[in-house]
Amino acid sequence: MNEMMARILSMGVSGVNGFPVHVEVFGINGIPGIEIIGLPDASVRESRDRVHAAIINSGRSMQPRRITVNLAPADLKKEGPAFDLPIAVGILIAMKELIPSENFQQENTVLFGELSLDGRIRHVSGALPMVISAKENGIQNVILPSSNAQEVSCIEGIRVFPVSTLEQVILHAEGKEMIEPQEQTTYQELRREHPSTVDMSQIHGQKGARRALEVAAAGGHNMLMIGVPGSGKTMLARCLPGILPPMSFEEALETTRIHSICGKLPAGSGLMVSRPFSAPHHSASVAALIGGGQNARPGEVSLAHNGVLFLDELPEFSRSALEALRQPLEDGIVSVSRIRHQAQYQSSFMLIAAMNPCPCGYYGSSNHPCRCTPQEIRRYLDKVSGPLLDRIDLQIEVDAVPVQEINDSEPAESSACVAERVARAREIQQERYRGTSCFCNAQLDNESIRKTCGMTKEASALLNAAVEAMKMSMRAYNRILKVARTIADLDRSEPITSAHIAEAVQYRELDQKYWR
Repeated sequence: MNEMMARILSMGVSGVNGFPVHVEVFGINGIPGIEIIGLPDASVRESRDRVHAAIINSGRSMQPRRITVNLAPADLKKEGPAFDLPIAVGILIAMKELIPSENFQQENTVLFGELSLDGRIRHVSGALPMVISAKENGIQNVILPSSNAQEVSCIEGIRVFPVSTLEQVILHAEGKEMIEPQEQTTYQELRREHPSTVDMSQIHGQKGARRALEVAAAGGHNMLMIGVPGSGKTMLARCLPGILPPMSFEEALETTRIHSICGKLPAGSGLMVSRPFSAPHHSASVAALIGGGQNARPGEVSLAHNGVLFLDELPEFSRSALEALRQPLEDGIVSVSRIRHQAQYQSSFMLIAAMNPCPCGYYGSSNHPCRCTPQEIRRYLDKVSGPLLDRIDLQIEVDAVPVQEINDSEPAESSACVAERVARAREIQQERYRGTSCFCNAQLDNESIRKTCGMTKEASALLNAAVEAMKMSMRAYNRILKVARTIADLDRSEPITSAHIAEAVQYRELDQKYWR
């Protein structure tokens, strides 16, 4: 018979979602070669050479045929080397080098994986969104690289077959050496292996900064720290993921999907159970920070989804990069549009920014003189715009810790103790906002603020006086109310009192000191 035909099911990735790809293989007598069609990128076209070598080195022969591989649907871009495995299996079936057994259900089995020249199967990016989409499309079996198996171990209702070589897949499909599906685990089991983070007990002194960090965690608020070099701003920021509430299973899936398609998950790692902490360098471009590039990939703001985005040396970032932060800070979503690709990525994160008060870093320091001129200080501070500052709820000043506090033998409060108070405050908010789109105080809109931020008469008068004296914007007014609501939740108080307003206003005073 001169004509050969086979169909294999695989998955592609678009944005953070997978989509089914039907790998159709057609062979006919003619000049030997493999042609791949169906809008493949360069890495997919190169798979013909990897597939040819992998088949030969797996002990199977390649008949001299003209082979056409179609990746349907043809109007969606196919990217990456994950199509190597289904193309190889399709070619083997088409050439009768592989006769599938009755147990190998081609129409109900998804295959993906990159092939080495010797037939080994390598790790691929985007395994989690592909497996989730396979399950959503009613697929019951997935054959994938063994290094990706742990990543999808929490997906229930689907059988996952980890493989290491093309020969394993061939023998499994023939029914000669069946591969056992891996045992899926629960999210609670993964949570027990929660990795350690920087503990707040390691921070000596800085009582004001510790309190502000607790308030930020309790309400999901953005925070700016201004202080001299070596005052502990970076360590404070790195403590934040350890006092935030644990991620839910849905949050873990959302976060892991983004890291998976970016190739940020190490081979053999499982579902992310720790909140991400993203700390890009200040030389990062707009595309690196927000997302973009030729293939419209996620940026650092999306990698920090459900976690923390830490921007150290804030004024050193480009003005365009900082201004691009305004939209994801408000909406929690980034829309990336390029000529060939358009995608939306979730980017609901807590922004923690740190900066020095001047170029030399010692303006206002109690133990080190500043050598900057007023003009240099003004140019430095003006790199941070007013609209961006308006979107930061808490602003605190961090000074160097005195030696006696560093040598204090009394241990500082641990992250576990702070996390308990944060969790209680978050539980109050979850109950209050049940049935709405809000999960914490930082997400309140104007209408919700009026409904949930009831104040005493004294508190209302104090807030009005502070806004008038400090000439705040309406956005700053609302953000003070959100922070006050969080402070009241930490105190388990339903009405917002004047003490709560006073502390919340205190977190906006640096506007007056540095920018006015």
